Amino acid sequence: MQQSVITDKFGRALQDLRISVTDRCNFRCRYCMPREIFGKDFAFLPKEHLLSFEEIERLTKVFLELGVRKIRLTGGEPLLRRDIKHLIERLANLDGLEDIGLTTNGVLLGKMATGLKQAGLKRVNVSLDAIDDETFMKINDSNVKSQPVIDSIIKAKEAGLKVKVNMVVKKGMNDHQILPMANFFKKIGVTLRFIEFMDVGQTNGWDFKHVVTKKEIFEMIANEHDLEAVDPAYFGEVAKRYRYTGTDIEVGFITSVSESFCSSCTRARIAADGHFFTCLFAGEGLNLKDILRDGATNQELTETIISRWKYRDDRYSDERTEETAKNRKKIEMSYIGG
Repeated sequence: MQQSVITDKFGRALQDLRISVTDRCNFRCRYCMPREIFGKDFAFLPKEHLLSFEEIERLTKVFLELGVRKIRLTGGEPLLRRDIKHLIERLANLDGLEDIGLTTNGVLLGKMATGLKQAGLKRVNVSLDAIDDETFMKINDSNVKSQPVIDSIIKAKEAGLKVKVNMVVKKGMNDHQILPMANFFKKIGVTLRFIEFMDVGQTNGWDFKHVVTKKEIFEMIANEHDLEAVDPAYFGEVAKRYRYTGTDIEVGFITSVSESFCSSCTRARIAADGHFFTCLFAGEGLNLKDILRDGATNQELTETIISRWKYRDDRYSDERTEETAKNRKKIEMSYIGG
């Protein structure tokens, strides 16, 4: 039976849950997992430290009883997790779950898309930061060109999955790709979302001077295309949405730096090793895996989660300064999930 809606110190309900299933990735993107840090000697989580599918399912059931309705599987690269389709099958059939999505770099998506859809997956967000191969390969540092990712996007659409493309924009890295990306995805009818370069983790060399703001990106696109605003689909929607006038093709902006959305954040995150985080920019989390493996009942798990969320006062993007961005300890994106 669903509990009463739980809210944090600012009245924000717990509605969305992001679950990282692995901290491993087959890319080494410069703004996320730079190779000099995440090289061949980097110690990723051993298998026994990862939440099992049974543990993920049990935790998800508890969160659904607390009001969560949307799940997104993340990583690392979630399609590297063996038998991920079976996890999706387990979660998709849970009572109360309205939406289940997955964020991926797209390399493995094409050959898996039909099976993922059959398992119950509804949508995918595919990360692609450039159309130009030279730029894209410099970013992913893995010798992968853009066409395999584009092919996967098309195959995912053909399989019946709803598809959005995410582009992280960093000044001097790929800002020259904003219009080529917008034009291409408008042409093929896929929603593109521009993400301001954020200071997640400690290793991506973030600085305000590297941020291309939503206002700047919007103006670039609006100089070539007429755009009209689209109302949010639900409370807590992160992207500021627009459509190309006269079409149903959308473009969105995720503005964590220039236009904070902390006041409407309803997201919680579970890292691959079971730590529970109430903010993407958190420095530490609550170890739900140990609580699970120590034999906690569902009621005890519920009380633990409620207690943590009730005292949540995160509003990092509202408070971000040059000093906090550089000096605050933050968990890496590849560990906490996007």
